[in-house]
Amino acid sequence: MPDKNKISVITLGCSKNTVDSERLMSQLKLNNFDLTDNPDQADSVIINTCGFIEAAKEESINTILSAIELKKQGKLKKVVVAGCLSERYLEELRKEIPEVDAYFGTEAYEEVVREFGGNLKYELLGERVISTPKHFAYLKISEGCDHPCSFCAIPLMRGLHKTTPIEKLISESKFLADHGTKELILIGQDTTDYGKDIYNKQNISELIEKLSQINEIEWIRLMYAYPSHFPDDLIETIAYNPKVCKYIDIPLQHISDNVLKSMRRGITQRRTKDLLYKLRERIPNLTLRTTFITGYPNETENDFKELCNFVRDIKFERFGVFTYSVEENTPAFILGDPIPQEVKEERKAVLMEIQKEISTEKNNNLIGKEMKVLVDNIEEDYFIARSERDAPEVDGEILIDKTESIEVGNFYSTKIYDCNEYDLFGKLNRV
Repeated sequence: MPDKNKISVITLGCSKNTVDSERLMSQLKLNNFDLTDNPDQADSVIINTCGFIEAAKEESINTILSAIELKKQGKLKKVVVAGCLSERYLEELRKEIPEVDAYFGTEAYEEVVREFGGNLKYELLGERVISTPKHFAYLKISEGCDHPCSFCAIPLMRGLHKTTPIEKLISESKFLADHGTKELILIGQDTTDYGKDIYNKQNISELIEKLSQINEIEWIRLMYAYPSHFPDDLIETIAYNPKVCKYIDIPLQHISDNVLKSMRRGITQRRTKDLLYKLRERIPNLTLRTTFITGYPNETENDFKELCNFVRDIKFERFGVFTYSVEENTPAFILGDPIPQEVKEERKAVLMEIQKEISTEKNNNLIGKEMKVLVDNIEEDYFIARSERDAPEVDGEILIDKTESIEVGNFYSTKIYDCNEYDLFGKLNRV
């Protein structure tokens, strides 16, 4: 075996990168390497980069440069870069930052482990070193995307859609459950496409039904559901399976037909609204989460007004807004970036102000309600918990006074007694 080498894996970007890093860390541990969360205590670092939008690319580059500086100072032996940024810009990075010891693309577990003198344990690829609180974990059910969205660089970095077989996901989920996971958060570039490449049909409902049979799993949450072909049987699964959170993350990006067409989203305003009304009607107490882009090159003032009116009409429980980032080698690149950043930011602020009013109204309506919550951690004077209405890291929280006798990682019944724009305050229900 190689000499001992304390390694720190730095993960940037989305939850899909988190899963990749957790799998890699497991392989490093299986090869008897020591891991540390603190790069300052490491001999080597592996930076799992993001290359999605300009801000993420800048963060990745800055993190690489900081690691190179530590290497120059003799505080690090080796700097390895992997993930989306190096998948997309490999030759440019090698030329511009040659001080990096090795560059790898996405999911390059075998190559990275070999770089450190180890060998990939193929039969144990489903094992992970959980970096989230152990009571919840992300389950990446597929990789890549087949959609031609004009603004999106993901297919350039992650390739076309590839489904992970059900049996592998069940095995991985049982491993997670055995290590304390109670909530599975299903992720992928498009979770509604699950199964189409290997089962010749959208098979997400069957996967969820089988995952729900794992006794230790109490919540299953669906993220990244694509709107243009939402499976009808999935609606029934979410509505009637008691383990499935009545929660759908369905990124819409815009609502104006003018913008949707240029974005190549494969859906119209009318079809989008019909889907959302159907989801609301058939899934009682549904929480809808979405994301929008402001400042897409052909977004006019009228297009933006349509989007604002749409948000007021649908009243999403949760959403986020990104300003448009022009990305080379995407179809929208030829449109340029004609809308000033200040205008993009102004439009983003307008949407978030509309959402703040909606969220405040919805939260006020929850005062006096009882909710099942999962306690994530402790911050200052409160336990931080979530209901099925809230995904970790991106949604609101339920704050419970620290004097309550509860434990992180457990479920409790609470009664909501107060709120602010995005968070709720709860007390334990005493039986």
